[in-house]
Amino acid sequence: MSEIIYLHGVHEATADAKGRFMLPGSFRKQLEKVLDQGFIIKRSIFSKALELFPKAAWNDRAKDLNHLSRYNREHMEYMRVFTSGLQSVELDSAGRIQIPKELIEFAGIKKDITCAAISDTIEIWDTK
Repeated sequence: MSEIIYLHGVHEATADAKGRFMLPGSFRKQLEKVLDQGFIIKRSIFSKALELFPKAAWNDRAKDLNHLSRYNREHMEYMRVFTSGLQSVELDSAGRIQIPKELIEFAGIKKDITCAAISDTIEIWDTK
């Protein structure tokens, strides 16, 4: 089991025309031990927002998903919805994360975004 991650804070950021945004410094500092492992970004199942997981936190979630039965219709439907739009992303040399185009469209991200920590996850949504 990986080290438990508890993030805190709400920050504003700006997405450029290519969908890149600077991961707020507070989050980079909180995640410095795992930044080099990358992230998983996916659609939220409850709102038009995105969820950004450090890979270590995602791997723990994936273990939980693996305990669900693939022969149970409700479990399979949940797994499909939960992993919908899932993609691997990394911090570039400038400290930015590239949000994939289809996830930008899903969340309706135009320019100004809000990044809010919830436990081991960062939720991202269009500020407006």
